[in-house]
Amino acid sequence: MPVLKRLQPLRRVHLNRGEGTAPWGRVTRLVTLATAIGSVCLVFAMEAVAAGKAPQPASIPAVVDNLRNWVIGILAGLATLFLTLGGLRYLMAGGDAAEVEAAKKALKAAGSGYGLAILAPVIVEVLKGILGI
Repeated sequence: MPVLKRLQPLRRVHLNRGEGTAPWGRVTRLVTLATAIGSVCLVFAMEAVAAGKAPQPASIPAVVDNLRNWVIGILAGLATLFLTLGGLRYLMAGGDAAEVEAAKKALKAAGSGYGLAILAPVIVEVLKGILGI
């Protein structure tokens, strides 16, 4: 009888995300760190602009173009983050239907982000046409 006990199938181990266990705790710390670093960079950039050390755009169209480029970069970065997180969730789902659905939702959000990043120049051009810039 002891031999049969050893041959029982292995149980799947599911990660509890609520307690900060790996890898979700690491992801949360990484996002927090990235937010802190971004905030510090934003503060330094604002100080440089206030002190007159940063290059000033010459006109409103230049400001709009710079804003468009920043929006495209932020959207593409967030879409890449969601694509990575969705892929990791899908790999670690282990057959759990709820996790697979959450991973698919993250992958759809990544697709929407990439779509908006691609359409951002078109949206800016339409707004320029409406405002007459």
